[in-house]
Amino acid sequence: MSILFINGSPNKEGNTARLAGKLLAGKEYQTLHLVDYKLYSYGQKFEDDQFAEIVEEMKKAEVIVIGSPVYWHNMSGSVRNLLDRFYGPVSQGALSGRKFVFLFQGAAPEKWMLEKAEYTMSRFARMYGMEYVGMASDSKEAEKIEI
Repeated sequence: MSILFINGSPNKEGNTARLAGKLLAGKEYQTLHLVDYKLYSYGQKFEDDQFAEIVEEMKKAEVIVIGSPVYWHNMSGSVRNLLDRFYGPVSQGALSGRKFVFLFQGAAPEKWMLEKAEYTMSRFARMYGMEYVGMASDSKEAEKIEI
């Protein structure tokens, strides 16, 4: 099974990556750090944009895990940017057959933050044809998710 972890944290070895390590313990997986890619805002067009490369990596995977720290009560800007960029160039159902997990960690995120993140990510998964497996915000939740 090919697994892709997309790290939306600017800290490559931080808490988001550690949480992914808990979820994916004992499994082989590839990590894509969004901080290493030029991913411009929705509507901008630059020749060095790497959005298509990220989507191609996602299409190769059977399981996609996106992780984000909690910033300003929400997911990181790089993860939000990635989701926004799907609208238009990626057709609905383009990631059919894949499993999808969201990792959303931070210093005690409040219930309403988790609910909004869960809603956004489950809708994203459904729109692009993925099976939404769930969301984890800590190690205990991550260990309960089966992929």
